Amino acid sequence: MSEPLGVAVLGAGRMGADHIRRLDRVVSGARVAAVGDPDRDRAEEAAAGIDGVSVHTEAEAALDAPGVAAVLIASPGPAHEEALLAAFARGLPVLCEKPMVPDAAGALRVVEAEARLGRRLAQIGFMRRYDTEYRRLKALLDSGRLGRPLMLHCTHRNVSSPPGFTSAMLVDSSVSHEIDAARWLLGQEPAAVTVLRPRSTARAPEGLLDPQFVLLETEEGVLVDVEILVNSGFGYQVRCEAVCEAGSARIGEDRAMVVTTSGAASEEVPQDYLVRFAGAYDREVQEWVDATRRGEVTGPGTWDGYAASATAEAGVRSQRTGARTTVELAPRPPLFA
Repeated sequence: MSEPLGVAVLGAGRMGADHIRRLDRVVSGARVAAVGDPDRDRAEEAAAGIDGVSVHTEAEAALDAPGVAAVLIASPGPAHEEALLAAFARGLPVLCEKPMVPDAAGALRVVEAEARLGRRLAQIGFMRRYDTEYRRLKALLDSGRLGRPLMLHCTHRNVSSPPGFTSAMLVDSSVSHEIDAARWLLGQEPAAVTVLRPRSTARAPEGLLDPQFVLLETEEGVLVDVEILVNSGFGYQVRCEAVCEAGSARIGEDRAMVVTTSGAASEEVPQDYLVRFAGAYDREVQEWVDATRRGEVTGPGTWDGYAASATAEAGVRSQRTGARTTVELAPRPPLFA
């Protein structure tokens, strides 16, 4: 492919606008051909100053716009299934933000639709697989140098929760990142999940169960614990420690600038995911563009999106009951073996 890859971006909210900026100014080999968002003013603002871009209030109109050869889905999760199926119907390669589809049944429908095509078209936006530290940890675990993994200890903290954020979303939106990271780092599927609910922080909006403690058990007996706190009040932190038979490895130590003055030292703490994982997002989209131009799909796929949604759904059930809940996955189609 000699021409830049024309991408339709669906969703012009915070994540979508950032991807539009990234495609226009950071990534090579691609251009924003269309933007689709029900809020026309928001879409036009995100597309302002980009030559040759068209703006649409309907997702399918954006997919059918001139010059579109691929699609990046950054709309709210409930809209993803319809957008993915529309892209499949047009044979368009897709990068879809997580959660791929929030509910397991819908996610499985997407998996089955892609399987019927007989070829992969979709990559799912689990950007931690593109973070330098996570990739180093993955390489170390794969090398066998530390022996068999026994436990993963994970921390996920946000400054504050956005309006409308629910107790279930702590698991199916936030912890879905740790679910996929654990599957990828360990090469194992989750077998069960238990969600414990300590008392809520005074910073949490009324009715929000925050923090939560999530315990995943993998099919080979590794334990993965996740502390999720979305109203920390101080910053955005993501950490992971792998404890293995011959040693441990820890990432996410926030090695930022340290300022010493007036008899005290302070260290900067990132305030959101777009800062902490800026490099990962850039790398993810660049690798997706490069692979798409070669006619390939190389990143996490719809099966990974389905497995994360099914595990998170079991987690939400456990959140409501407090009981250990098994994770039931459908048979994996040969396309994703």
